[in-house]
Amino acid sequence: MPIPELQVDKESQDTRLITGAPKQISSRKIIAMSRKNSPAENGLEESLSSALQAADSEFGQILQEVDEISKLLKSEHPDSQTVRVATHPAVWGAVKQALLDRELRYLALTDDLTCLFNRRGFFAAATQQLKLAQRNGQSLLLLFCDVDNLKKINDTYGHREGDLALIRTADALEQSFRGSDVLSRLGGDEFVVLASETSHQTQEIILRRLEKNLKKASAAEPRYALSLCVGVARFDPKRAITLGELMVQADKAMYEKKRRTQKAV
Repeated sequence: MPIPELQVDKESQDTRLITGAPKQISSRKIIAMSRKNSPAENGLEESLSSALQAADSEFGQILQEVDEISKLLKSEHPDSQTVRVATHPAVWGAVKQALLDRELRYLALTDDLTCLFNRRGFFAAATQQLKLAQRNGQSLLLLFCDVDNLKKINDTYGHREGDLALIRTADALEQSFRGSDVLSRLGGDEFVVLASETSHQTQEIILRRLEKNLKKASAAEPRYALSLCVGVARFDPKRAITLGELMVQADKAMYEKKRRTQKAV
């Protein structure tokens, strides 16, 4: 009895299927953390980070075992046929369970519109990144971003167009940062990014690259231009600071920049 092919539900894939969405929208990647933790020894954030890393490795291991079992049971010997019939339901059940577990992990940590991390996913991944950065003496940048004029876009062109504006913004953010950086839509028009700071990725370089990618994303919709108000806070590994405190600093910097911009108009 051959193991049936996996049926992929297109609506459950990483890319959101929104009619009329621009072609540059890419599949979002779950960022794998570089360290596993024991759920029994750590809190919620650490356990979630472990789940992020375990998702693909668990499924890959099961598929490898399925392949090995299939090779062993190709014999037409009656005993092999008996074992094949007996083990097939268990093996296929394990595959389906792995798919379900991976989907549930993904949904629990992902914003369903942009497919970036949601608030919960961000705190899980960013908490782990801060610990690693402090241990390795690595400085980080936290960017708190607010989409300009999203309410006006919603009121003028409808909420569907507002959703597309958020997706285009998420795509511009993803193109502007490295795969190891942590990107999230916290909710509404707010995005946050925790990025490594290096000689090739300074605050100035990041902001210029982000502005360039926002302009490229805006080209798909001539009725309005996408822009972000960005506040930045720097994580110094020599200073003890929590993720929450870092976010407050970046949030204040963003609103101060917004206040100055509105005053200048």
